Amino acid sequence: MDSDKPQGKKIGLLSLIMMIFSTVFGFANSTVAYEQMGYAAIIWYVAAALLFFLPCSLMIAEYGAALKSARGGIYSWLEVAIGEKLAFIGTFIWLCSWVIWMVSTASKIWIPFSAMLFGSDQTQQWTFLGLNATEVIGILGILWVLVVTFLDSRGVEAIAKVGTFGGFLVSALTVIFLLVCIVTLIANHGALAEPIKGATSFIKSPNKDFGSPIAVLSFIVYAIFAYSGMEAMGGVMDSVDKPHKTFPKALIIATLLITVLYSLSIFLWGISTNWQRELSGSEVNLGNITYVMMNNAGLVLGKSLGLSHATSLALGGFLTRFAGLGMFAAYVGSFFIMLYSPLKSFILGSDARLWPEKLVKVNDKGMPVVAMWWQAIIVSVLIFAVAFGGSAAQQFYQILTNMANVAATAPYLFIIGAFPAFKRRQDLKRPFVIFKTEAQTKWVTTFVLAVVIFGIIFTCLEPLLEHDYSTAFWTIIGPVFFGLVGWLLYHHQTTKKLPSGSQAQAH
Repeated sequence: MDSDKPQGKKIGLLSLIMMIFSTVFGFANSTVAYEQMGYAAIIWYVAAALLFFLPCSLMIAEYGAALKSARGGIYSWLEVAIGEKLAFIGTFIWLCSWVIWMVSTASKIWIPFSAMLFGSDQTQQWTFLGLNATEVIGILGILWVLVVTFLDSRGVEAIAKVGTFGGFLVSALTVIFLLVCIVTLIANHGALAEPIKGATSFIKSPNKDFGSPIAVLSFIVYAIFAYSGMEAMGGVMDSVDKPHKTFPKALIIATLLITVLYSLSIFLWGISTNWQRELSGSEVNLGNITYVMMNNAGLVLGKSLGLSHATSLALGGFLTRFAGLGMFAAYVGSFFIMLYSPLKSFILGSDARLWPEKLVKVNDKGMPVVAMWWQAIIVSVLIFAVAFGGSAAQQFYQILTNMANVAATAPYLFIIGAFPAFKRRQDLKRPFVIFKTEAQTKWVTTFVLAVVIFGIIFTCLEPLLEHDYSTAFWTIIGPVFFGLVGWLLYHHQTTKKLPSGSQAQAH
């Protein structure tokens, strides 16, 4: 099928770095981390970078460089390593993890939109025709998914441009935030809004919800999730200029950049944000935390410079609006990429006989349009189910965050677990090799797998211990349900379409 090959200019190093940055780095992840753990989040983010993101990125770079011509991305990697059946199930879970991510993002995207227009999060006051705010956000999320699906069908060049633009605005937002923090720190003669009380401040969370050891350990999934997404770039390998050189280089540069920015950003929030004073109220939730903190940063900056209260309010409003613009653009860029790239990697890269015939058909732009619209329907149904489930705003965004965190983390069990088998293949040309011995490979794989497994277990266990069964259900159900669906789909399609010899081999 030549029609599915992207046409036009190849993606260069800078564009690929910006696409990775836009997909992986979330400015809001630093605010969520500070809201959940305060300064204590830093050690977990550094640990996640060293024990998960860096080794996993290097594994993905080896996968991508050795299989640079494979259209299937993660599916092709797993198929080479562990066979078709497990590759199909693992990639199906991975694909569905991005479905959960889209459910979360399609709902959260309206908060930066509100902040951009009004200077504050007003979504909790949005009502329409008897619908409450959460239900209105759900309806808007469904409309967003349908519009992006339509626009996304126009080709990969438009997707690359949106991703690059989103990455640029997030970079600009990060630079402005850093400047605000530096000026505020100087104006306050080095005083922090959140004082450092010795080593305890970097170990113990000020948030009572993270007071127990299990709750603290569950935070590792938040940290891992903050670094997730780089594997999706495997779906654009055949659009990258000199992929065996460009892809590993872009991945490593983006890894270092993102790790430093996360750690620095979490610490810098303490310059303007006192946790107990600013974040302990019920009106603050995981959806609007970024805009609450940016607005407060503007107020504190104005006060530190001796500006009038009205001017300080205006400065806070400006920073909130700019944060809204930057985060909205970043969400848009990520959404455009994630709606298409995982589908392309999986459906067009796997054996066409494993799918219903209509799903593998592509339009004149090389897009699997039928599959994309089915995905849009599934995402819309899930958004409707969560939004109309009766949760208040805080629980609504907590459920969405937990769902996205666990669903996005679970597929790494397959990517990491399959790596030793991938390394044992002797018939692959490997232009990029980091793990040179079998002992290195086994040690790194075992350690990184343990980090991910423990993080998932504690994240699922924590709401159960708190008797928050609704959050626990939505947190656990995603990977389990989608894994079962993937197995059933594979079994049905192989039984129905593959000849007996291929069927036996596939199983």
